[in-house]
Amino acid sequence: MSSTRIFCIGKNYAEHVAELAHLGHNPDGDCVVFMKPASALVPEGEPIVLPRGSGSIHHEAELVVQLTGGGRDIPVDDALNWISGMTLGLDLTLRDLQTDLKNKGKPWELAKAFDGSAPLGDFKPYLDEDLQALEFSCYVNGERRQHARTADMLFSVARQIHILSQTWSLLPGDILYTGTPKGVGPLEPGDRIRLESDAIGVFEWQCE
Repeated sequence: MSSTRIFCIGKNYAEHVAELAHLGHNPDGDCVVFMKPASALVPEGEPIVLPRGSGSIHHEAELVVQLTGGGRDIPVDDALNWISGMTLGLDLTLRDLQTDLKNKGKPWELAKAFDGSAPLGDFKPYLDEDLQALEFSCYVNGERRQHARTADMLFSVARQIHILSQTWSLLPGDILYTGTPKGVGPLEPGDRIRLESDAIGVFEWQCE
């Protein structure tokens, strides 16, 4: 699995923002962007090695797209033309640590960008599907915890690409995690996690 950069969008589903409001994760109207290193990627079939001694680690299921490039200042109307593939992935989050960092006004990297924090399914070729009309779910040990309708995104995939391109020159292989819906929750060693979408496929990992 190769990639150039992993961009991630936070606070992109209103109900997810609401479920974390008690932790101080409040909406601010902005598109929240952060990044992960290539060492965060965990292909399907490889174990998810959960960090120890860092508090609660949450699953965040997301639609993920890969880009063919695009450069700078991509118009929203042109943005989807730069997508080569789509899949599902997990933005694993050290929730206790993230909350502490946020409350202190510090960056999130320690809670978001650790090795193994971005399990990623195999990419399916993008063939002009309506990315704002997809549904996907996340199951832990057979129990459905998250279900998303991408129509509920606060920032569409096209708009996300446009926003990113205002700061970065987007390159072939760049990966974009597009945000998670409500229902995030803790993972423990031994848990089995499954992501599925009728339009994309089914992907599974075992936690260790």
